[in-house]
Amino acid sequence: MPAQLLTGWGRTGATRAEVASPGSAAEVADLLGTAGRRGVLARGLGRSYGDAAQNAGGTVVDTSGLTEPLELDADGNLRAGAGVSLDTVMRTFVPRGWFVPVTPGTRQVTVGGAVAADVHGKNHHLDGSIGRHVTRIRLVTPTGTHELRPEDDLFWATVGGMGLTGVITEVDLRMIAVESSAIVVDTDRTPDLDTTMALMTEGDDRYRYSVAWIDCLSSGRSLGRSVLTRGDHAPAAALPDARRADPLRFAPRTVLAAPPWAPSALLNAMSIRAFNEAWYRRAPRRERGAVHGLAGFFHPLDGVSGWNRLYGHRGFLQYQLVLPFGQEDVLRRTVERLAGGGCPSFFGVLKRFGGADAGHLSFPTPGWTLALDMPVGPSALGPLLDSLDADLAEAGGRVYLAKDSRLRSERVRAMYPRLEEWQEVRGRADPDGVMCSDLARRLGHLGAGATGGIA
Repeated sequence: MPAQLLTGWGRTGATRAEVASPGSAAEVADLLGTAGRRGVLARGLGRSYGDAAQNAGGTVVDTSGLTEPLELDADGNLRAGAGVSLDTVMRTFVPRGWFVPVTPGTRQVTVGGAVAADVHGKNHHLDGSIGRHVTRIRLVTPTGTHELRPEDDLFWATVGGMGLTGVITEVDLRMIAVESSAIVVDTDRTPDLDTTMALMTEGDDRYRYSVAWIDCLSSGRSLGRSVLTRGDHAPAAALPDARRADPLRFAPRTVLAAPPWAPSALLNAMSIRAFNEAWYRRAPRRERGAVHGLAGFFHPLDGVSGWNRLYGHRGFLQYQLVLPFGQEDVLRRTVERLAGGGCPSFFGVLKRFGGADAGHLSFPTPGWTLALDMPVGPSALGPLLDSLDADLAEAGGRVYLAKDSRLRSERVRAMYPRLEEWQEVRGRADPDGVMCSDLARRLGHLGAGATGGIA
């Protein structure tokens, strides 16, 4: 197996691992049966921002060859190989009138990776995370192959389990029917954070999808000013005349490519402030019923190939937190500290989560979630985020492990109160700790008996 230097999408903390590319579940089982001391981990398309899909000194299973089957029945039940991307699923089935029930901010993730991270989208307040729509998982573990359904404990340890229960090789997923490849969108430009949260709260029941872009550098009376977009799938009758002849057409294209190299200083406080000002001003103050394409609404960054290179060789991190309802003052203080902390965020995204999901380590919990893309470099960044972590844990919040690259291990147990339950279920599937990752080593949460290099 060739050794490769791997990073997450944030391009930080590179580590080397042997990379295997199996084409079947049987080949995956062989890899787990011959694993070395540093263990094995599955990796999809590398869109986890931090070190969740790295395994220093061990084996990384590239799942991109696990693309069979790809089938959809008449009731919208999808069966897909774990290595099939959401991009492929959408390109194949949107033209037939079916859309994925949950999508993160990029289509360039595999079905297996989406389940392992229990991804959420702009519709969590109504539809939950993707695990709620999964009806079966085929999981290869060091102790055997399992056909898992929602009544199984190992199912929920795997959904959101960050690939540490085994290698997912197939997923069954309930899709949703759509009449078009468009979204009817309402937009509001809000003057401050309180107005944004009030509008999002009152609209929860009326909009399937809701998200606010926040200007994280605005302060004072403009603290948290936002562009709020909310919408739902467009019926075919709502489309402009030019699109009604082919309402389900879906062929998104890459419109730009980031340069192969960019200086790390390209995205600094000044350039990000200028971008935020322009982005805020270009949005309509209030617009109703605009028709947007699926790709533009859900995955705007997929239109820019290699956009992560814009952060330069130092890379960037994404910090995504959730705070329970009732802790809005903590959220407000967080935005204030980010605005004045000298650590600019290129993107700030605010969403509302609905009910908690059933995965032991699933990230969403009822409350507010804020995601920030931040360039690595400012010396104040680490201390600021450590301090925010402390406030977050005290307020009953947590950070998203699929995007984490720097959380301290002592915070995990407070943020994920079902960790011991997960460890117990995981221990039955992998008693020798064969499944391992850099994230797991850093956070030390595999538990006793692990041999994957846990300190």
